[in-house]
Amino acid sequence: MKFNGDVVIAAPQTAVWDYLTDPTKVTQCAPGVQSVAILSPEQFKVMAAIGFGMVKVTFDNMVTWSELTAPNKATAKIHGDAAGSAMDATGTMTLSLAAGGGTSLHWEAEITILGQIAALASRLMSPMAKQLTGAFFACVRKNVETP
Repeated sequence: MKFNGDVVIAAPQTAVWDYLTDPTKVTQCAPGVQSVAILSPEQFKVMAAIGFGMVKVTFDNMVTWSELTAPNKATAKIHGDAAGSAMDATGTMTLSLAAGGGTSLHWEAEITILGQIAALASRLMSPMAKQLTGAFFACVRKNVETP
């Protein structure tokens, strides 16, 4: 499944970059995050629960920054395991100066879910992704735009 979107954040590009590439800060906005453990500057573990309809699944995720080109582009690869299921994802963000000031952020994500919840996830993922990314970026905007 592929998703993408564009967001304008009323803050300098370096401030947006610093926030979104800091695992401790960015996971404060990620819905369902239960814990974060930083293993190195390029790798961290995240325990996160996500609900697919009536089913709630907790994934143990390994996140690796595969590209960090400050303050313009970052790509993360994620592998998550849950009971009877697995998830692989790649997410990329590209930052640039927005017309009229602030930062324009373009994001893309490709997610593959395998195992017991795959069929359920494929039916619910699109509307759920829209809702979760909306909440995530609203939180990011609030935290970055407010000094």
